[in-house]
Formats: sequence, structure tokens, C-alpha cells
Amino acid sequence: MVDYIVVGLGLSGLAVTSHLAGRGKSFLVYEDSSQNSSLVAGGIFNPVILKRFTLAWNAGEQLKKAIPFYQQFEKKYNRQFVNFWDIYRRFHSAEEQNNWFAAADKPGLEKFLDTNLIKQLNSNISADFSFGRVRYTGNIETEALLENYRRDLGNAGHLKSERFTYNQLEISEDYFSYKGLKAKRIIFCEGYGIKKNPFFSYLPLRGNKGEYIIIRAEGLQLDKAVKSSVFLMPLGNDLYKVGATYNNMDKTQSPTREAREKLTAEVEKFINCKYKIIEQVAGIRPATADRKPLVGKHPEINNMFCCNGFGSRGVLIAPTASGELIDYIEGNAEISPEMDLQRFNRKHYKKN
Repeated sequence: MVDYIVVGLGLSGLAVTSHLAGRGKSFLVYEDSSQNSSLVAGGIFNPVILKRFTLAWNAGEQLKKAIPFYQQFEKKYNRQFVNFWDIYRRFHSAEEQNNWFAAADKPGLEKFLDTNLIKQLNSNISADFSFGRVRYTGNIETEALLENYRRDLGNAGHLKSERFTYNQLEISEDYFSYKGLKAKRIIFCEGYGIKKNPFFSYLPLRGNKGEYIIIRAEGLQLDKAVKSSVFLMPLGNDLYKVGATYNNMDKTQSPTREAREKLTAEVEKFINCKYKIIEQVAGIRPATADRKPLVGKHPEINNMFCCNGFGSRGVLIAPTASGELIDYIEGNAEISPEMDLQRFNRKHYKKN
């Protein structure tokens, strides 16, 4: 018998199992690589919503926990996963400039929004109304982190690279049985895959397809990110990530020509140099109707839990949300009402 079965090993599964390991709990993870939103994510940690110049939900506190959380893996694997660089918001009008200054005076935002505007980053980036700098931002190299972590769990015998078959899960009063394994508890961290989960498919998770392209632009010479209608993020070696799109209708994970054309059209509005598209990637973000995570216990089945619904801010939310869930299970702590999946219980739950 193990203490936990964990289903899914994206950012949620990584954070959940890391907290379990920190408490000395035994676990086995099932991961079939059917969901790739964590692997293809930009991994940007940015507490500011740059469309409206507002602070994202609880983002300041999430940031304080997220950076040390990921830095522990840098020490463990002796390689860098956390990159710090500023984001420069490209203004489209004088009104946006005024809104920026107004936002910079608000509590919680003054730390992040620099009121000294930048007229030009370099000759290959254009902006008629200057740039505003967002401080204390950067990105997590999620693909490299997850590759290292999955290999580590596999070598330790904690990972099964196979699809979890729901109808083979046997539910007893005090434990679960699955293919000869017994576990005291089970946590589902499946991302958008939870829509096929008969235990949690009632939750109002909305898949949001995102696509980005990677370009090589030798003349750009940029070591910071730019946010205009799309993000332009430096990857090093003259490579840049451009994205991402948002599509609520398409639930496939295949890149599309429409997204490619949209991204190239948008980036060409503000870069003035030649570039070449190297790659295009797509994934389905597990987003919720109220843009809050889905964390907590199943409404009827004891010791069955969910940690999901991080949307486009998974790198910020995952360490906090997973920590609250494990503290709730192991330490009888409370889950924040904004995250607790019980907020959808009465209205949405239907017995399977």
C-alpha cells in the first residue's frame, strides 16, 4: 500500500508530489502524456494583467511562494530553470499611458509597474507611445523541469507511464485498489483531461487552446520580453517565443495555420527585422469560469481529491494551490474559499 495515487504529472502533479515528498509520504504517479499544456506553456511568472493593468488574483502572495519553490529544483538538478527578465508593455495610445500611471499608484501594483517610461528598446522594436516596464517577472523552463522531474520519479520507481483507467479503480471505505495497488488517497491532477474523468467531469472546466511559435531573429538582439497584442519572450541564441492565442472552441492539440498566421501578423506590427519560424506548438489550458483553481475533496467520495484549473497562470498558482491541498489533507488546514471546488458542489454536482 502507498499513501497516495496521483494521476497526472504536469505542473500540478509536480507540485503535489513535491509537497507529499516533503512530508515523507509514499506515492505512485500515473502519467500518459495526453495533456501537454504544462510542457508547451510559456512559463511566464507575471503578477500583472497587462490588458487592464490590474493585479491578478492573489498573485503577489503566489509569487513569493513560487520562486523559492522552483529554485529548489535548480539546486536539486544543478541547472537553471528560473529566468529573470523584465516585461516591457508596448502602449498603443496616450490613454494606455495614463491608465498605466493611474495603476502604478494602486496598492500592490506600485512594486511592479515602473513609471519611468522607455521610448525605445532598440532600433528593431517600434512603439509610437513608449513602453512601460514590469519588474520582478521572468519565466520557468517548464519543459526542462518536468523532463528532469519525470526522469527522477521514474528512476525511483514512483512513476507509471501509462493511461489511468477509471473503471479499474475500486473504492473501499478506507482505501482504493487499482491494478493490485492499494492507496489511502488519490489526487487527480489531469488538466483538461479531467473532462473525461467520471468522478470530476461535473466541474465547470473550460478548455482554452493556446498556440505559440518560436522564431529565430538574429537582428532583434533582445534580452527582455515585450507585451503588445502578443508576447515576445527571449529564449537565448536569437530564439524568441511568440504567443499565445486563445481559442475556446477548438479542443484539439494540433497546431493550426490560422493561429500561425495570426501570430506572425501581430508580431510583425512591432518588430522591424527578418525572422524565421522554427516551431509551432499547441496545448489546451485547463481554465475555469471564474478563473480560480479547482482544489479540494470530492463531494461524496472520501479521500478522493482534485488539484486543477490553473488556466494560463499555472507556474504562479501551482505551488500555492497544491500546498493548500496537502495541508488540508494532512494537517486539517482550510482551503481558501476562492479555490475550494465545493463552491460548485450544490449547483453542478450530479451523481455518477
